Amino acid sequence: MTVPQAAGTSQLLAARLQIPPIPYSHAAGSWVYASDGKRYLDGASGIVNVNIGHAHPVVVDALREQVGICTYASPGTFAPTQMQQLAAATARAVHRPDDQVMFTPTGTHATEAAIALARLVQRARGEEGRHKILTSSLGYHGNSAFVLALSGHRSRRPHPDDSFGVAPAFDPPYPGQHLGCPLPVCQAECARSVRDAIVEAGPETVAAVLLEPVNGTTGGGYVPPAGYLRAVREICDEYGVLFIQDEVLTGLGRTGLPLASHHTPGADADIVTLSKGLGAGYVPLAATMLAPRLAEDIMSSGKWLPLMGTMSATPLQGTAGLAVLSVLEDLGVFDRDVVKGEAVGKLVTEAVRGQAVVKNVRGLGYFYGIELTPGTLGDVMRITRSHGLLLYPFVNWHPDRTGEGLLIAPPLNSTDTDLDFLGETLRTSLAQAGERVN
Repeated sequence: MTVPQAAGTSQLLAARLQIPPIPYSHAAGSWVYASDGKRYLDGASGIVNVNIGHAHPVVVDALREQVGICTYASPGTFAPTQMQQLAAATARAVHRPDDQVMFTPTGTHATEAAIALARLVQRARGEEGRHKILTSSLGYHGNSAFVLALSGHRSRRPHPDDSFGVAPAFDPPYPGQHLGCPLPVCQAECARSVRDAIVEAGPETVAAVLLEPVNGTTGGGYVPPAGYLRAVREICDEYGVLFIQDEVLTGLGRTGLPLASHHTPGADADIVTLSKGLGAGYVPLAATMLAPRLAEDIMSSGKWLPLMGTMSATPLQGTAGLAVLSVLEDLGVFDRDVVKGEAVGKLVTEAVRGQAVVKNVRGLGYFYGIELTPGTLGDVMRITRSHGLLLYPFVNWHPDRTGEGLLIAPPLNSTDTDLDFLGETLRTSLAQAGERVN
C-alpha cells in the first residue's frame, strides 16, 4: 500500500509505504544498513527484483569497467556487441535458445513491446483485424496508462474515462477470484473462461492472451491449478491467438525454475517478457522474447519493428545483464530439472503456523504471499521492521477491493544464516502482532 507524501517535506513526487522510509548508508548481499548503524534483511529483494543481492562484486566490477569504456552507443549507429551477447545468453538461460530478443528499460516497456509484436505478427500473417489483447481480472503488466487499463490491479486501474475502452476480459483460476466458478476448487478446466472471452470478443479480432504464469504482487503469489497454463495454450492454438506470458517478476528463478511456466509442461508461450531478475536492481533492463517462427513472419512481411526507445540497448545494460546472468548461472538457477527454493517454503510454513494474524499463505520457489487478517498490515510492517526485517505489502486484490498481506521474496543467493534470520524474525513478528490483536 502506498500513501501520498506529506506536502512541503520534499520536492520529490514519489509514492511512500505506510511507514516512513529509512535513511541508509549502504547495502551488501541480502542486507541494507541504516544511517544509524542498524542493519535490515531485505526479505522482499527490494520490490522482488534484487535477485542476486546488493552490490554483488561480479556486477559491480563489470559496471565499473564498462563505465570507463562507454556507457551509451546507439545500436542503430554502433555495433551492439554486448546486447547481442546478452540476447543469446538470455535465450539460453530460459531454455528458448532460438528466440529473437528485444531489449527495453522496464517491464512496462517489455509489455508494450510484446503487445506491439503480437499485433504485428497477426498482421504479417494477413490477420488485419486481430488487435485485441485479453487479460485477467487479477494481474499487473506495467504502469503505463494503456497496460494499467488492461491490467487487473484493482486499486491502480485508471478512471473509466482514461481506460481507452479496454479492460480485463476473464477471471483467473484463484479462490474468490473466479466469479461464478462451478467447481468447489478451481481446476485446469477453469481455462474455459479464457475460451469464453475469446469467443465473446470475436476470435477474428483477438491478437493475444496476456497473463502472469504465477500471480505477482497484485494477489501475492497465487499459483494456477495443475494443467491450467497448458489448457490456455491449447485454447489459444485452437483460435489462432498468440499466448504472451508476463514473467517480469517470476522469470529467471524467482519461482524456483528458469521460468514460472516451466512448472507446467506443454505451456510454452509465443512471447515472454522478463525484467526484474535481469537487471536485478543494477540497471533498468527488460527483455521481450519472440519465438523464432513469429520473428520470421514479421521479417518476411517487410514490416517495421516497434521502436525500442533511447535507453533500450546500451553497452552498460548489456554488461550488467551479462554479469547478472553469470551469477545466476553459477547459482544453478537455470537448471529446469529441480525446483529451487525449498528452504524458503519451509521457513514460511513454519513461521505462519498457528499465527492469529495469518489468513492464508501461497506461492512457490523464492516467492510467497502471506495474507493477513484485516487491519493488521501496518502493525506487522512496523514490527518486522523493528526487528530488522524488510517486507513488501500487497493490498486490495479481492473483488471488493479489500485484502492485505506481505510478500516474502529474499534474494536467490541468500545464505543459510540469512534465511534462518528471516524465518525466526517473521515468526516472532507475526506472534507479536497476534498478541496485540488478542
